[in-house]
Amino acid sequence: MTWRSHGTDNISMVRNLGQNGIIQSQRVSEVMKKVDRGHFIDSRDAYRDSPQSIGFGVTISAPHMHAYALEWLKDHLTEGSKALDVGSGSGYLTVCMAEMVGKTGKVVGVDHVQQLVDRSKTTISKHYAHLLEPEGQLIMQCGDGRLGSPSEGPFDAIHVGAASPEKPNNLIDQLKEGGRLIVPVGAEHGHQEIMQYEKRNGEIKPSHLMGVRYVPLTDLDHQVPKKGFF
Repeated sequence: MTWRSHGTDNISMVRNLGQNGIIQSQRVSEVMKKVDRGHFIDSRDAYRDSPQSIGFGVTISAPHMHAYALEWLKDHLTEGSKALDVGSGSGYLTVCMAEMVGKTGKVVGVDHVQQLVDRSKTTISKHYAHLLEPEGQLIMQCGDGRLGSPSEGPFDAIHVGAASPEKPNNLIDQLKEGGRLIVPVGAEHGHQEIMQYEKRNGEIKPSHLMGVRYVPLTDLDHQVPKKGFF
């Protein structure tokens, strides 16, 4: 059902995600209606339920994967929460998260491609300027997402938009007590699955959520070969 949620515009896409049982809460439905995916992709296919290239070896995930991520994290994306989006790319999901944590929260988006960080800031400044610091609750950083953002942590919610080859201990260490991390784990061309890690009473509880196929969480040279971009 996930691949049947195409829309002709943002509202119809969100409606179809709900009808297909992917969006299950009013909060996620409202934020995905508020944040227009078409603002973040220069493509007539912006509302198709499939990944889309945004350049530099990066894709924006399919809408159903963003919906799943927000559903999994929604109880950790409440007013005043602090969240981290690793591999923020276009900035779409980062903005959704920022809307959910409210004015007293904070969301940090991290991507190691400076051009994508700059592009996302331009988009956010145009359409969602109220979210950006210093007035708002959103920070977009260029950096190695595998390291997280220790200076801004710890976090109630962490989302990772690329597949870690192994358990991402650097990110797990940045969870608050009670916090939740959602991350694809697995080899670049092998089996991958979405893992959920929660910190409870100082211990980490892992859960297996679903099989997936994501681009790797890797270094910049591997992702963007020096021969050129595509």
